[in-house]
Amino acid sequence: MIPAAGDVLNQRYRVLGTQGKGGMGTIFLAEDLRLEGRQCALKQVSGDPRATPEAQRQARAQFYQEASVLARLDHPALPKVSDFFSLGETEVLVMDYVAGVDLRQRIETARAAGTLIPELLVLDWARQLLDALVYLHGQQPPVVHRDIKPANIRLTPGGAIKLVDFGLVKLMVPNDGTITVVQGRGTIHYTPLEQYGGDTGHTDGRTDVYGLAATLYHLLTNTPPTEAKVRFLQTDSLVPVRDINPALSARTERALHWALHLHPEDRPPTVADFQGALLNGIFPGPQGQPEFVPVTAWEWAQLAFTDPLERHLSIAALVIIGIGVIATLAT
Repeated sequence: MIPAAGDVLNQRYRVLGTQGKGGMGTIFLAEDLRLEGRQCALKQVSGDPRATPEAQRQARAQFYQEASVLARLDHPALPKVSDFFSLGETEVLVMDYVAGVDLRQRIETARAAGTLIPELLVLDWARQLLDALVYLHGQQPPVVHRDIKPANIRLTPGGAIKLVDFGLVKLMVPNDGTITVVQGRGTIHYTPLEQYGGDTGHTDGRTDVYGLAATLYHLLTNTPPTEAKVRFLQTDSLVPVRDINPALSARTERALHWALHLHPEDRPPTVADFQGALLNGIFPGPQGQPEFVPVTAWEWAQLAFTDPLERHLSIAALVIIGIGVIATLAT
C-alpha cells in the first residue's frame, strides 16, 4: 500500500504529502491526530518482494527490534523515533519532523553563488554530528548509521544539525555478529570499501568515520570526494582538500585525509579519536603517543610554553631576537 495525501494511517497519522523517496522506501510528512499541532515524518520501508515468507518474517522481526532500539535514543542531533507499525507488507517508522534544509541544498546554494561554506561553520556542524555519533556508538549494542551524507543531515532554522535518516542503521552485537533491519547500500561518494560487501562486509564505527569525513570534504570544497572503488584502482585520485580550498587549515586537511583512508585500520579507531583530531588537534605521534598539532597563533603560543623543549626553544629565540633588536638600536 502506498499512502496518499489525506490517508489516515494506524488510526492516528494523516498523510500531508511526500517528502522524499529512496531505494528502500518513502518518507511522508504527516500530522499527528492524537497530539494537536504535531507534525511527524513517516518512513515507509519496503521489503524485498522476492524474499521467501520465512525471510520476510525474519525481516519484520528485525525491523521491530531495530525500531525499539531507535525509540530509546535521546540526543539533540537525532530526531526522536516515537512509534512504528506495519502497513500491509511494509513497515513504517514514525519520527519527529525536522524543519529546515539539508546540507546537500547548502552545497548547491554555495556552488551556485561561486562561494565556499566557511570552515568554522562546517566545523560547528561537525562538532554536533560527532557528538551524536559518539552517543550512537556508545549504545549497548552500538548503533552504526552507515549512510552519512549531506542529504541525510538537516540544518534547522535555529542553526542546529540533525542526522535524520536511519535507513541503514546497523546494530552491532558481540562476536562480530550483526542485526540489520533496513538493509541497503550507502551513496558511492560517502561509502567506504568495506561497505560494498553489503551485509557480508564487516562494517563498524569506522564506517561512520569515513562517511562523515567524506561529507565534510564535500561541504568544504563543493566537490564530492572520489569514490572508494576508483581510489582503490587509482591510488592518487583523491585530490587533497587544500588543493581545492587553500583557505582551509592544515589541521582540518590532515584530520579529513586520516579519516578517508581506504583501509579501516588506517583511519581513526573511533569517532572520538576523529573528534579529537578535527576539533582539538590531537593526532597519533610517531610512536603512537598523542600529539597536539597547533593551528592558530594562540595554540602555537600555548604549545611553546607547555612543552619543555618548545619552551626552551622559544625562550632562546626571544633572546636572540632581543639581542638583535638591541644591536640594531645601538648602531
